[in-house]
Amino acid sequence: MTRISGYAAAAAAAALALILTSTGCTSKNYVRSQATPIIQGTNELDTATASDHRNIQDVDQRTQSGIQQAQNSANQAQQNAQNAGQSATTAQGAAQDAVNRADSLSSVISNLDNYQQVGDVTVNFGFNRAELTKAEKQKLDEFGQQLASAKSYILEVTGGADIVGSKEYNYKLSDRRAMAVVQYLASKYNVPAHKFYLVGLGKDVQVAPENTAEGRRKNRRVQVQLLSNSGAQVNQTPAQSGN
Repeated sequence: MTRISGYAAAAAAAALALILTSTGCTSKNYVRSQATPIIQGTNELDTATASDHRNIQDVDQRTQSGIQQAQNSANQAQQNAQNAGQSATTAQGAAQDAVNRADSLSSVISNLDNYQQVGDVTVNFGFNRAELTKAEKQKLDEFGQQLASAKSYILEVTGGADIVGSKEYNYKLSDRRAMAVVQYLASKYNVPAHKFYLVGLGKDVQVAPENTAEGRRKNRRVQVQLLSNSGAQVNQTPAQSGN
């Protein structure tokens, strides 16, 4: 009775071990079958993440390169603008130095009697302003058309201001107004600076009463007279044939 029970116990233990071994293998296979897709998915995600990182770095490099190129272009444009501004300032300074200035034209032109007025124009300015308006530029353009065909000429430029302000301030303001006209004609119609004679600038000579707004507007002016030297021109008289 006891021996049979021992054999039964041993058989039962062997059977149990076999069952456990079989169950363990089955569990490992199950885990492996479930884990493999997850591992593959993780690897694919790592690959995609690395690719995205490389793409982001590439876009960042191109962006930085574009920003640098834009900055370089902006710096070059600024340098060009500065050079152009310096050239313009130099040209304006040279023109201002080259023009003739005098209290009267007769004091600098010895043969003034030989000059005759063949054209003139007057432009006006706003209060305390020295900039030419579009309308005043059109007046100068109409006047400037005759300069190309003019011979042996000079341009007498006179300017003025109203009575508002000190004499010294109005003198400087008149000078800026006159130079605005000179620079416009010189640059657009290639008039040499020595052709200009700035005469009688300031508020000493008024062309209209100062007790009205219209009168003060007229006094804020620059007048340009085109004077041609008739004595320098050769007058040819046609030969008369005899009878």
